[in-house]
Amino acid sequence: MPELPEVETVRRGLLPHLEGQRIARAEVRRPDLRWPLPMDLVQVLTGATVTALRRRSKYLLADLDRGGTVLMHLGMSGRMLVEDASLGDFHRDPAILARHDHVVLVTEAGTTITFNDARRFGMVDLIREGVSHPLLDHLGPEPFDNGFTPAYLAAAFAGRRVPVKQALLDQRIVAGLGNIYVSEALHRAGIDPRRAAGRIGAARIAALVGHIRDVLTDAIAAGGSSLRDHRQATGELGYFQHSFRVYDREGAPCPTPGCTGTIRRIVQGGRSSFYCPQCQR
Repeated sequence: MPELPEVETVRRGLLPHLEGQRIARAEVRRPDLRWPLPMDLVQVLTGATVTALRRRSKYLLADLDRGGTVLMHLGMSGRMLVEDASLGDFHRDPAILARHDHVVLVTEAGTTITFNDARRFGMVDLIREGVSHPLLDHLGPEPFDNGFTPAYLAAAFAGRRVPVKQALLDQRIVAGLGNIYVSEALHRAGIDPRRAAGRIGAARIAALVGHIRDVLTDAIAAGGSSLRDHRQATGELGYFQHSFRVYDREGAPCPTPGCTGTIRRIVQGGRSSFYCPQCQR
């Protein structure tokens, strides 16, 4: 499932084609994805101008000039496809089947933006003006927010016996982190994913905050990680997977200079964790 870097990469790819653009035509080709689509989605979108395209955690949000916001989640296989026939800038990959095109937007500039989702685990919803959304209500700070500080994370971890890996996946503590980037950040910080969150000292927490930001920055610069379905809005694959230190590298030598350990895989909370038992303590 796309994590913060993949969603941010998609947002940046869509930005010049959607933000500030008026939607001339909207089409919904099925009544539901993971959940039912709003019955008035076409009416709300047609003629609306997207005033801002934002990301919150793993969600895309398109603010509309007539009030309200479109909330989107890519799910397991969702893709945002951009096609501009007039410029010839983007070409549809024939492997991405049109029968999985579920929501289609055509801007006045002639660009077609398509939500394609083969498995239909994604979602599109409307946030009415002045109303909150339950999927966003309890999210913690973003990793790049000023509020995500070592002091904040230390307070969030205080007294918690849950393993640090699972604590960082808790979206109420920090928004947008997923399995891949938590594993990578913990390796950079030298912290065992099994260690209780409440038993990590202040200095190590401060270093962890920096490593979380660094790994996310590196992943965004690389266009995210393409393990199965993720593609950028241009159709290109992300390539941060080529820089993984531990994720999906079970049995490989640890890349930490001077470490002779071997990457190990364990299961925590039903998810795979990858770490070096020698240099992560």
